[in-house]
Amino acid sequence: MKIKPVILCGGAGTRLWSESEKKLPKQFIDWGGWTLFGKTLERIKGAIFDYPIITTNAAYLKLVKKYLKKHKVKKYQIILEPFKRNTAPAILSSALIQKGSNIQPMLFLPSDNLIGDINQFNKSISIHKKCLSENNIFIFGNKTISPSSEYGYFLVKKISKYINKVIRFIEKPDKNKLKTILKKKAYMNSGMFFIRKDSIIANFKKFQKKMYVYCDNAVTRSKNYNNIYYLNKSSFKKIQPISFDFAILEKAKNVNGIKLNISLTDLGNWKEIWKFFKEHISKTNIRKNTYYRPWGKYINLYSGKGFLLKELVINPKSSISLQKHHYRSERWTIISGKPKITINKTKLFKNPNDTMFIPKGAVHRIENLFNTSVKIIEIQTGPILKETDIVRYRDIYGRAN
Repeated sequence: MKIKPVILCGGAGTRLWSESEKKLPKQFIDWGGWTLFGKTLERIKGAIFDYPIITTNAAYLKLVKKYLKKHKVKKYQIILEPFKRNTAPAILSSALIQKGSNIQPMLFLPSDNLIGDINQFNKSISIHKKCLSENNIFIFGNKTISPSSEYGYFLVKKISKYINKVIRFIEKPDKNKLKTILKKKAYMNSGMFFIRKDSIIANFKKFQKKMYVYCDNAVTRSKNYNNIYYLNKSSFKKIQPISFDFAILEKAKNVNGIKLNISLTDLGNWKEIWKFFKEHISKTNIRKNTYYRPWGKYINLYSGKGFLLKELVINPKSSISLQKHHYRSERWTIISGKPKITINKTKLFKNPNDTMFIPKGAVHRIENLFNTSVKIIEIQTGPILKETDIVRYRDIYGRAN
């Protein structure tokens, strides 16, 4: 029996953009001829997979259909959620709409994961498919090279060759707790779940009775036009937003971890995106896009629709001019060093991993008062992203306007 893939595609990418920046969700951002959603569609074209279900909302329908066509996915089902209610209702709705066998395996995938070794991933799926039952759940975990408190983790206990029972979930641990659980060989929760249809329904009936009733009503009363299911608004509105992790995983007793040892990222923040492009851009292109200034240098790593990803390096005892921009805002993430930051009347020192937002028109400056270089990721957003959009008020190199 083939595996039914379900792509969860309703996220807004809030870790990348502020509420004031109406940008594309990251699964649809064109990173130079490819998108994370497109990569996910290509991943489920193997012989082990049935045609996909995509859960999303009306705002993203055109984009979903655009990329289904681009990647030549001719058979599919789309579920449109009238309200954002997190992953639990999306997963349950998919199981209820899926008309196949009750024992069909269902693979739930975020639309924004980037997976390195697809063959190893599919091999792991095929192996664990045999272990699925009417009440167990498998979740995928990965050993992370760059641990972060932005993600959830889990610990497992080995039961048999392919069964690693989850004994504890840890949601977004602080730095000290993260160090402790990593010593215990914790795995990062990838947000991918492998579970039979009958197990989904049984677990929701047991742990989320109200949600099951509301979701069942929303599906039963849904409108279907050309395999696009419009869930009933009045029924779906009654559902409280909750993730699958909190709704089911942390309550169920038969949850197992599939341990992956492959590269996996969701490009969930600009530091991850910066790392990705630094690793995948050739040294020649780095040299071509490096520009030197009296205070140091900057590298243009990627220019997208309405945004520009840069790396700034401020030399010791140097500073950029006190300046503002008419057409763009900027977002900074400190990689190394301890810069002194000025934003309008606020002046403060920042540390690695600190982030800050500089609105369009704000007067700002970066100063490096120490003997080691400062490295900063800069994201520019706006209609005009050119070096000419700089008004310099004070500059130690004589470049003030």
